[in-house]
Amino acid sequence: MIYRSLIAVLFVALISSCGGGSSSSSQYLTGITYDTTSGKLIVLDFGQSIVQSVSALTGTATLTTLAGSSGNTGTTNSTGTSAKFNGLQGIASDTSGNLFVSDMYNYAIREITSPISTATVTTFAGVVGTTGTANGTTTAAYFNYPRGIAIDSSNNIYVADTNNSTVRAITSAGVVTTLAGYAGTTGYTNGTSSAANFNYPSGVATDGTYVFVADTLNNQIRKIVISSGVVTNLAGHASGSSGYTNATGTSAYFNTPIGIATDGTNVYVVDFGNHAIRQIVISTGVVTTLAGNGTSGYVNATGTSAYFSNPIGIAYYSGNLYVTDQSGTHIRVVSTSTGATTTLY
Repeated sequence: MIYRSLIAVLFVALISSCGGGSSSSSQYLTGITYDTTSGKLIVLDFGQSIVQSVSALTGTATLTTLAGSSGNTGTTNSTGTSAKFNGLQGIASDTSGNLFVSDMYNYAIREITSPISTATVTTFAGVVGTTGTANGTTTAAYFNYPRGIAIDSSNNIYVADTNNSTVRAITSAGVVTTLAGYAGTTGYTNGTSSAANFNYPSGVATDGTYVFVADTLNNQIRKIVISSGVVTNLAGHASGSSGYTNATGTSAYFNTPIGIATDGTNVYVVDFGNHAIRQIVISTGVVTTLAGNGTSGYVNATGTSAYFSNPIGIAYYSGNLYVTDQSGTHIRVVSTSTGATTTLY
């Protein structure tokens, strides 16, 4: 128990990388998503507390601020740069082009209403400034350091409620429930809904049937059946041990998996501690390394000849993965067919 408590403290330090329980003015790119309505990548800058659009999907891109006040944290709901955030972590887009952001230090899910060019920011769920575990509708619900966020084709939202060690579900009407996990209890037990345990999960992805979870301090990738809440291990050693082994299911090892994405056939994992992008075949649980090699660095190449340095966020679109990397200062592009890695920003 002492060991796991120490790990938890270290993990909170990790997710607070810019220091002090609030953002700083230094760039630190975290969550990233592709918005099909605007046709743009959207990226979160945790360090500067701003939401930015990416000018291109290939070549050399620039970033433009959509919402948030650079270097200024807060809770303000407003438009564009008059809005304020505190601890931007995960982002996802619904079918209408509305963006939903996990605002970690505000303990809330914020919404940027379509069209994103207007960038009207509101609080969609959670009580700003107050932690908790309660389910409810919109601002009657409580979160505790929400991080990863994903949205299915029916506009249901799934959130890795990290410090509650739960995965929450939010309907398009804002009704918040706990899909799986028991709030305040860590572990690696498989089971149904609250009978299952997680250990500081930080990333979620969905194909509409399952929610895939980067169960960070368990060093596992878990799978939740949305209709029933049944939780099983997709990959990663059942004991929660860290490592760097490609194998099948629980014979594979990860080291602090954080970001996660899916194309419906595969799950792609940002293996933070291994400085690598891992691939899991959903139907078999076979784990391979798509890019990176376990050693920190910054090299564009193919497969394990490429180097990453503590990658964080990941998004899938049209055969490519977009990864926030190099301690939050770059966006890398990885081809899912070849593993070829390039730099977008």
